[in-house]
Amino acid sequence: MEINKPNSSKLDRKFIERNRRNQMKALCSKLNSLVPHQSSREAASLPDQIDEAANYIKSLKAKLERMKEKKEGLMGSKYPQIQIQEMGSSSLVIALRTGFNGRFVFNETIRILHDERAEIVSAGFSVVDDDTVLHTIHLTIGEGSPDYGAARMSERLKKFVHDNLSH
Repeated sequence: MEINKPNSSKLDRKFIERNRRNQMKALCSKLNSLVPHQSSREAASLPDQIDEAANYIKSLKAKLERMKEKKEGLMGSKYPQIQIQEMGSSSLVIALRTGFNGRFVFNETIRILHDERAEIVSAGFSVVDDDTVLHTIHLTIGEGSPDYGAARMSERLKKFVHDNLSH
């Protein structure tokens, strides 16, 4: 019986090694399937596939860092800013300063004005410099208590801009 033990142990090692190789092959295949292939259609060797995956991961990491820096630059920016000026008892002018990515802020401002039942007389924008857009909105407030409507509207707009700036 002792003669079979070394033979059995050898078979166990072979079985374990075969399973390890199959598992590694499956993992490499899975990794390779996640990498976009820019090279020719011919089958690359396993070391080449792993090298390609490593390079792809490095490029993603570099891209992520660039995107983080861009985000920090945008988050640290002084935008958006809002200025509200009354022009008579029922007329307001809103100056909204945003970056070039401020379309959401402008659209949301228009939505708030619509919710407050303001009538937009005109709206326009001008590019101030490389990263600043100035939106100008002229509006009138309904007949019912224009002072209260203007104050409430101003508060909502300022809160929206402040909340948007802090995110």
